[in-house]
Amino acid sequence: MTGTNGYDAFEGAGELLRALSAPIRLAIVSELAQGERCVHELVEKLGAPQPLVSQHLRVLRGAGVVRGSRRGREIAYALVDEHVAHIVADAVSHAGEGP
Repeated sequence: MTGTNGYDAFEGAGELLRALSAPIRLAIVSELAQGERCVHELVEKLGAPQPLVSQHLRVLRGAGVVRGSRRGREIAYALVDEHVAHIVADAVSHAGEGP
């Protein structure tokens, strides 16, 4: 570990976990693990209102978890790194194991 307090190496991990802390963001990451999706596809799959999905995509994009690329009039979102999909899948699996 580097830095004066010994926790500097964990700051990035903490920021990532904060970005993933909302259940809908976990669901978005899980869906994007299957391939890139436009907002309307995520809205349909998740059953959430479009403004809510867009808001959470902005958080994920700001955290560097997803990227958007223009596809005609739409923006297609994809995961920046597949490691995040594994983190989410492992967390969901662990939560399903019970106490």
